[in-house]
Amino acid sequence: MILNVAASNEQLVVAPERLIVAGYTGRDEAAVAAHIAELEAIGVPPPPSVPAFYELDPALLTTDAVIEVGGPATSGEVEPVLVRHRGRHFLGVGSDHTDRDLERTDITASKAACPKPVGATVVEIGAGMATLDWDRLTAVSSVDGLTYQRGSVATLRHPADLLERMTAALGEVTGDLVLFCGTMPLLGGEFVHGDHWRIHLELPAGTVLAHTYETKRRSL
Repeated sequence: MILNVAASNEQLVVAPERLIVAGYTGRDEAAVAAHIAELEAIGVPPPPSVPAFYELDPALLTTDAVIEVGGPATSGEVEPVLVRHRGRHFLGVGSDHTDRDLERTDITASKAACPKPVGATVVEIGAGMATLDWDRLTAVSSVDGLTYQRGSVATLRHPADLLERMTAALGEVTGDLVLFCGTMPLLGGEFVHGDHWRIHLELPAGTVLAHTYETKRRSL
């Protein structure tokens, strides 16, 4: 991926060795447990751990404006994305686009079935992430022109916390890494399987990290 660092002319050529999608990353543990129970009631199996960490093929990452999906029941979700590149840390925005039919039987396979769109612009947040004002970030998604998600990132675990928990769950993860940090509830409470998606993160200083993409059915 070619990523542009906001407020500078720097371009990063990122070929991450690992792609991890974190799930169930809410800070409110009771709310997370209730959400897992709701999903289990509609056939989605509970995660192996909370938070859960799903390791996927980094080749799924893309900054393209069009992605191919295999079925009609797919949908995205806005997520803050942590990019670790040559020891430096950057924040971006991505969509954990997922096959919702497959999710009922195999969550990892459902995530692996779809590309993972990310925005081409990132901001540097420092190795210790001290410059990241996490609790003041807002994440928003829309599908086919209608707002789908909007909420404060403060409801999610901080990326530094997720990195520690990821290491405890998966062992030491070295080298370049992309970590999807989780998402917030859907405003309507139900998945929407639309075609045109917009995701963005609003930063306190006024910077907006955004990406738009379209889904197309894969030819048989």
